[in-house]
Amino acid sequence: MITNIEKTGVKYDIDETISRYIDKRLGRLDKFLPRSHRKNAILKVVIKQVNRSHGNKYELDAELNAHGKIINAKDEAGNVLAGIDIVEAKFLVQIRKFKAEVSGKGLFARFRKRRK
Repeated sequence: MITNIEKTGVKYDIDETISRYIDKRLGRLDKFLPRSHRKNAILKVVIKQVNRSHGNKYELDAELNAHGKIINAKDEAGNVLAGIDIVEAKFLVQIRKFKAEVSGKGLFARFRKRRK
């Protein structure tokens, strides 16, 4: 579980329910990271309320710093909880690509030169 999670609200108060949901959904992303990058993982989540003429929307901007590698995910949704779920899905895709890149087992790994 990622223990360093910074939650910030811009024109939005992050209540206990949203805070626990962020901890639950985005805090478990560390199990998908390579083992060497798990220890110092820091997650920053910014929730911004945007007033539109047709209703309120929420912009979610999340940044995962895992041992120097920064992974970003952004989303705009009508519901904060739905936005957190979408950000989590975006993180999973990017983390899988990063993990394949680090381990050398990516899609084009056989075409890369091996280091000696």
